[in-house]
Amino acid sequence: MMTFDHYKQIRERSEYLCSNLETEDFTIQAAEHVSPAKWHLAHTSWFFETFVLKSFLPDYQEFHPDFSFFFNSYYNAVGERTARHHRGLMTRPTTEEVFDYRGYVDEQMNFLIDGYLTDEVIEIVLLGLNHEQQHQELLLTDLKYNLWQNPLLPAVLNIKEYPKQPERRWIQIKEGVYEIGHQGEGFCYDNERANHKVYLESYSIADRLVSNKEYLKFVQEGGYDRPEFWHSDGWAWLKAEGVKSPLYWLVNNDDNFCYTLDGKRELDLEAPLAHVSFYEAAAYAEWAGYRLPTEAEWEVASSEFSWGKRWEWTNSAYLPYPRYQKAPGAIGEYNGKFMVNQMVLRGASVATSPGHSRSTYRNFFHPHYQWQFTGIRLCQKIN
Repeated sequence: MMTFDHYKQIRERSEYLCSNLETEDFTIQAAEHVSPAKWHLAHTSWFFETFVLKSFLPDYQEFHPDFSFFFNSYYNAVGERTARHHRGLMTRPTTEEVFDYRGYVDEQMNFLIDGYLTDEVIEIVLLGLNHEQQHQELLLTDLKYNLWQNPLLPAVLNIKEYPKQPERRWIQIKEGVYEIGHQGEGFCYDNERANHKVYLESYSIADRLVSNKEYLKFVQEGGYDRPEFWHSDGWAWLKAEGVKSPLYWLVNNDDNFCYTLDGKRELDLEAPLAHVSFYEAAAYAEWAGYRLPTEAEWEVASSEFSWGKRWEWTNSAYLPYPRYQKAPGAIGEYNGKFMVNQMVLRGASVATSPGHSRSTYRNFFHPHYQWQFTGIRLCQKIN
């Protein structure tokens, strides 16, 4: 049963993640693909106001008539919105007003949960809470990217970005027909359905992720200068952007450091690699003599290894499953319209909110992005 306490617990985590920020930190936006912390706090409130309160709470009065324009993300059916690359230009509404907005929405949601719950409302509220958890992770990864631009390399939060991991071993999966996709009554996104059968040839998959030490060897041996390991698009991206290493690395011949949300730290060589693009992941796998797993191979084997510290690039394009059904109206824009030109990632990361991971979860990003906590799990065919 949905309770306000459950709702409040998730909402409070968003504000907890901002507890060490200064007022100026809430507004910065260093690139179009990241958003200010203030925007994340407001957008997640806008979601509840737009899709829950306006639709299901009688006589609801919106907090501010312009907030839908400011804080809509990509829902074309809802109306016009501020350009994505202009989110960091909005010094008004102020951070204080955004927190007032959150408080107002929470108060109204309390009224709704107390007296107007139906199965339809519960379904959309659960979607909103999972949406907020997605933005909690984005808030952290966007904040890290924004603060990375500051020469002071400020420290704001310790989420233990580089955990330890064991020595690698290989897990063998036999040829056969398997089922993937979400089953049961628990929450999932529409892109995780429908459960369906896939045929897989025999393969083996590593039980741990590629380490910083292993990837550093790729860098030191000229992996970024050898086109034979790279997709054509990846090589073009590499040259256009001048990429020479994973994002946030501060590495030279003598010192190995990296930037974290907790400031500059020595690079832990035994910890799992983070912040690589799909292009880099695929090139490393090629250089090492392996390949990336498909998302079906990853899911079938996932019960055999520990996962959840990095979003793991797969070799699968983000496409609909068989019998996929997109929800009607604006909610249908949540996942379906992004099923082109993106790659699937599986697992979760150190920035993922508690309770927001499952083996059927299909994350997706464009192949050139590095700013998420992305890593590499190797796979190989069994002869």
